[in-house]
Amino acid sequence: MSKIWDAVIVGGGAAGLFCAGVAGQLGKKVLVLDHAEILGEKIRISGGGRCNFTNIHSSPAHFLSLNLHFIKSALARYPANEFIKLVSSYGIQYHEKHQGQLFCDDSAKQIIEMLLVECSKGAVKICYPVSVQSIAQKGSEWHVQTSQGEERTLAVVMATGGLPVPAIGASAFSLDIAKQFNLNVIEPKPALVPLSFTADTFGNLNDLAGLSVPVRIASGSKGFRYGACRFNEDLLLTHKGLSGPAVLQASSYWTEGEPIHVDWLRAVERPGGFNCDELFNSEDNRLKPTEIILASVLPQRLAKAFAEQKNLLGRKWAEVSKKDRQALKELLTNWSVKPAGTLGWKKAEVMLGGIDTNELDGQTMMSRKHPGLFFIGECVDVTGHLGGHNFQWAWASGFACAQAF
Repeated sequence: MSKIWDAVIVGGGAAGLFCAGVAGQLGKKVLVLDHAEILGEKIRISGGGRCNFTNIHSSPAHFLSLNLHFIKSALARYPANEFIKLVSSYGIQYHEKHQGQLFCDDSAKQIIEMLLVECSKGAVKICYPVSVQSIAQKGSEWHVQTSQGEERTLAVVMATGGLPVPAIGASAFSLDIAKQFNLNVIEPKPALVPLSFTADTFGNLNDLAGLSVPVRIASGSKGFRYGACRFNEDLLLTHKGLSGPAVLQASSYWTEGEPIHVDWLRAVERPGGFNCDELFNSEDNRLKPTEIILASVLPQRLAKAFAEQKNLLGRKWAEVSKKDRQALKELLTNWSVKPAGTLGWKKAEVMLGGIDTNELDGQTMMSRKHPGLFFIGECVDVTGHLGGHNFQWAWASGFACAQAF
């Protein structure tokens, strides 16, 4: 008789390796299967090679899901500070970059090595490269047919991630398995992805490529399945249109045919705060040209472009009518642009949608219909905002799952 595992985890990425390490150290017999020749490639390339491994502020408010209540249990049981403790225990130096985002000082490879050591401590067996050909339930057991033979197990954990970055082997395998067992799947789409624009969208803004500006960006609507959002982030002007953290955040909420809205002034940081009305009504500005007034809060090139767009270039503020001032204010605080689309799975950081959370137990990540079948990480309909939240979901969902089989 062949060995029966407590769990076979399909996928050796962030969620799969972490789950395996936790379960192994709880005394479970765990096998990890992965089709890649090198484990953890998505971890390695994340965060510019330094891995934004969590966010100290991570909470359900930082996620998209058709059922945000589902996320609460796992995040509460394994919050960000627990993973930070683990990272610190390995002597991995890290820093906070922006709004609670934590990155390795040295290399993302340190996180991969840490996860592998954690697996080693739990006597986890890891096999790669190996392909999984079929998964079948036979009584209380699961039979996993691989390119290297059949494995028998009491539980199967699907942790193959989502569709982004197909070049490193991303696939819809977890979604396919869910469908095989008649679990509902929310249609996936690219998220945290640059948006594309038509060639004539920007007109005279084309020569502003390279400018990075803090903005407040809005996307989505109450009618969209994941609602609407507003983010204060940096927006990057490029030759192709708009990019940067602001656009990546907005992309998760954007639907085709809808505009995104940019407030170029609300995110301006100034001593004592910033009041938009003061900028437009101050008597001190009466004799100043419009572009000079705008340049006090915006990059000079951008200020000039906006003044020019409203035919106010070179005109002193006292010469600008109340109507024209209001039109300029509206342009700056509610600038609207309609993307043509996204740059697709090749450029997306994460996947929106996935296995319907109504199909899973939020405390264990196990299928309600098929005891012993679990789904963790990105393949589930839980998508984090930019900034380490998706890794935190990998750790939290993996931890919850590891306690359950």
